[in-house]
This record gives sequence, structure tokens and C-alpha cells, in this order.
Amino acid sequence: MRNRLPPLNALRVFEVAARSESYSAAARELSLTHGAVSRQINILEDWLGQPLFAREGQSMMASPHARALAREISVAFDQIADAAERYGKERHVKVIRVSAPTTVAMRWLIPRLQDFAKICRDVDVRVSTVTSTESLLRRDFDVAIYRQAAPGGEYLTTYRQVPPGGQFQSWPLFQEYNTVIASPRLTAHTGITEVEQLASMTWLTSETRPGDWETWIEAAGQPSLRASRILRFDHFFVVMHAVADDQGFGIGPFPTLNADLAAGRVQTPFPALRSKGATYHALVPFDADKPVHVRDFIDWLRSSSAEDSEL
Repeated sequence: MRNRLPPLNALRVFEVAARSESYSAAARELSLTHGAVSRQINILEDWLGQPLFAREGQSMMASPHARALAREISVAFDQIADAAERYGKERHVKVIRVSAPTTVAMRWLIPRLQDFAKICRDVDVRVSTVTSTESLLRRDFDVAIYRQAAPGGEYLTTYRQVPPGGQFQSWPLFQEYNTVIASPRLTAHTGITEVEQLASMTWLTSETRPGDWETWIEAAGQPSLRASRILRFDHFFVVMHAVADDQGFGIGPFPTLNADLAAGRVQTPFPALRSKGATYHALVPFDADKPVHVRDFIDWLRSSSAEDSEL
């Protein structure tokens, strides 16, 4: 196995160079000379038997397969660093690794972590985010949150490799409902009070939540309603940035956006008109030796989601 491993120092230099897209930036981060970075890259290229970078103008640019290799190496280095911290002799840090879809992590989970910190002050919660195109099994975790499509809906399932049973314990956290959202400034500027007014507005949508507007206008009893202009983005968290910038109206999931609504960052002009959204589940590896702080986090997550289910 050791003979199959490429030179580890060269891998480390390569990962930084590919991530920073610059030999010079890698040299600064690693406190090396430009020439030393170049030599380590050459060593790795010789070992792999193919080039990793090509010159474009004054810069050395990583090839597509080099960027893919760098992403996997980055994950491996993160796992090594995490293992060293968790199992090092003098380490006493209690760590919980949580994997969650980007929007739920940013809008639902992270705003609540301060409540968990009041219960377990000596626990380090580390949140990694995934998009709807990523696979669950690529990452290590203690607890994962994943999104399951609404019945009859077109939502993508966040993790496409969730096993049906055996390796993981799973339970539902909460079910979303969707309704129209906009920034307070845009709501006030347009003076919107009737659903029909949406026909003259810009609609915001994303590839990770396809059909969100179509499902909502059907539920609202307005099947013929159409937008004058549509802006489509790759991910919903980009839609949220566009909403904040007054770019248009979106379809927002609740209770995921409850904190944004309570803080006045978004408004819901038609709160009673709702469409059914996705269901979120928690996923925990099946093992018998979960440490106390992980069990505490699971209990807190159950309790926190139960509060949303009662809303």
C-alpha cells in the first residue's frame, strides 16, 4: 500500500497550488520559493505519468483532471487532520461533524447552534455543506441532514446514495411548506397585495428547486399565472442573495427561513397560500459507541425540529 502512495509532500504542495490556482500563492501559503513549488509539482507529475498544470500566459493553470484530483486530496487531508485531532494523545476536544444541505445549514441549523452551545459548551460542532448534486457517502459525519422530495414534486434528493437501511438510522426532522418571499424594500416598493400582481414581477428560481413556482401557483389556484421575467440560478442560496438585493420574488421554504422572517430579512406577501415542500431527515451511523456529546446533539436536534413541527 505504501508503495502505491505518491510522495506526500508533493501531494500537499499540489493541493495548495491547485486550490489557490497559483504557484506564487502556494509558495506564500507554504513559505516556500516558487522554484520549490514547481519542483514538487514536477515530482508528482513524474509519479503520475501525466502533466497536471499547463502554462496560460504568465500563469500555470491546473487541468480539469488535476482539479478533480485536488478536490479528493483536500477531502483526504481534512480526514487526516480530523483523525489526528480526535485521536491524538493530548487532544481533548469534543467534535461533532455535521453534514447538511447548504441552505438548511446556513438558514436553519447554524442560527440555532448557539442554543446547543449553551447546553454543551465544550463541544466543537463542525458543519460541512453539500449541494443537491453531491453524494452523502463521500464525507465522514456523525450526523447528516438530507432532503427528500415532496410527494409528486420535482425536488432533487440531496443525497442520492442514502442506503435504505442497515448502516444508518434515519428519522424525519421537519417538512417544509413553500410560499412567496421578497425583501421588505421590494414588497414596499411594489405595494403588492394581490397574487395577480406577480405577473408583472421578476420571479427568482433555482436549478436545485425546480418547479417551485409551478407547484406554488397550482396550490394558490392560479394555474394560468406567468412571470414577465424569470431569473434562474444554480442554487437556492444564490436566490436568497438575489432576494436580499431586491432582484425579484422567490418561493421560500419554511420553517427553514423562519429566522430570516423573524429578523425582517424577508417578507411573505401571501403567507396563507402555501405549497407542500420537501421533508428533511437526520441520518446517524449505526454504531453502539456514540460518545455522550454526540447523543446530546442528537437529542437537541430532535427537540429543535419538534418545535418547528408544532408551528
